[in-house]
Amino acid sequence: MSLVPLLAPAPLDDIFAWRQNGPVSIADFLADTFALAARLPAGRHMLNLCQDRYRFTVGLAAGLVSDRISLQPASQSPETLRQIQAASPDVFCLCDNDFDSLDLPRLDFPELGAVDRENIGEIPLIPANRTAVRLYTSGSTGTPVAHDKTWGFIVQSAYAEAERLGINRQVHHVVGTVPAQHSFGFESTVLLAMHAQAPFWAGKPFYPQDIVAALNAVPQPRMLVTTPFHLSALLAAGLELPPVALILSATAPLSAQLARDAEASFGAPLYEIYGSTETGQVASRQTTADQAWKLLPDVRLRQEEDVTFASGGHIEREIALSDVIEILPDGCFILHGRHADLINIAGKRTSLAYLNHQICAVPGVSDAAFFLPDELNPDGITRLCAFVVAPGLNSRQLQAELRQRVDPIFLPRPVVFMDALPRNSTGKLPRKQLLELFNEKVGHVER
Repeated sequence: MSLVPLLAPAPLDDIFAWRQNGPVSIADFLADTFALAARLPAGRHMLNLCQDRYRFTVGLAAGLVSDRISLQPASQSPETLRQIQAASPDVFCLCDNDFDSLDLPRLDFPELGAVDRENIGEIPLIPANRTAVRLYTSGSTGTPVAHDKTWGFIVQSAYAEAERLGINRQVHHVVGTVPAQHSFGFESTVLLAMHAQAPFWAGKPFYPQDIVAALNAVPQPRMLVTTPFHLSALLAAGLELPPVALILSATAPLSAQLARDAEASFGAPLYEIYGSTETGQVASRQTTADQAWKLLPDVRLRQEEDVTFASGGHIEREIALSDVIEILPDGCFILHGRHADLINIAGKRTSLAYLNHQICAVPGVSDAAFFLPDELNPDGITRLCAFVVAPGLNSRQLQAELRQRVDPIFLPRPVVFMDALPRNSTGKLPRKQLLELFNEKVGHVER
């Protein structure tokens, strides 16, 4: 049986994570892992709802050493919890706050006591084929779909990312704005701490001032793991930004202008990660340098008609991608948007991702999202709607700017101006949320 260590080999006194009261050593982390593992309930399926990134990771590791699966849903709505309970009747929740876990069995993260270094020996080994985590698609258009990941392939993913970003050659201290339960947050904060010796900040800063405070709380060199939504808000806040060595973004396409602004403001390179819950990480690019994406080590793509499949490396099996991809002769690729985002009006084609890029690039627009209703208008024509945060702009001004950027047939009618868009913790706007906004707002705006 192939065995893979819980952590990359390192001295036990090395720093594993940063918390409010200071650094946590690898020995501390291992002691907490074994102490928690001894207190876990009997069920094999652990719904890891810890918001503190360190406690989440202790829960993950405790599950690994005791052969439990860490369930990590992107949504924690009551309906999602019910669906998970129906699929895994022995599930229990590991929580570290007052989250309403309904009537599911629950363990509140306990006080684990002081570290007993006498009992901390070698880093434990985990079977490579052990199911470590179960990630879920967002479920924005239906029931969340579960995807199991084995420990061996997960660790390969961490090594591939560390090699691509160059952080395997020097310790970087990571601040992440993305939840640990999310595949991007999991891969680029938790796994990098475990297998790239990249200690993370235990918190999950959301507001600009909290992100700045978190960056100041960890030593240099620092890596900021974030989303376009958080990054845009951070730059717009006008705060004094601490130096960072690297910025990493994912969960939504990043505009070239935002990437340029971020690199100029931080004086650091910005990279994007492309992937999905199903595949994990697939490719990366430095947005200001190249439109094309470069595959991570050993990952391969093939196309069958208009469908692209990814396999190899840390991807456990061949998986069809949801995006429209153009493979280039050198093996890199251009991303043209999601199949589900493609729009065809009167024979002209575009994508929601492209339209969102264009509207967010309009001066004065701080946030925006296009929405395509399923139903036709009374005149039998599909009409795009846009929800926009743009203080100081009116519909006429916005439409005039958009006419310079997109074909007139894709101009939104109506435009709904809002104070803020209801993005989730990863900066996304699930279609379900947009549909609710459309049903609530569109009947009361000027068309």
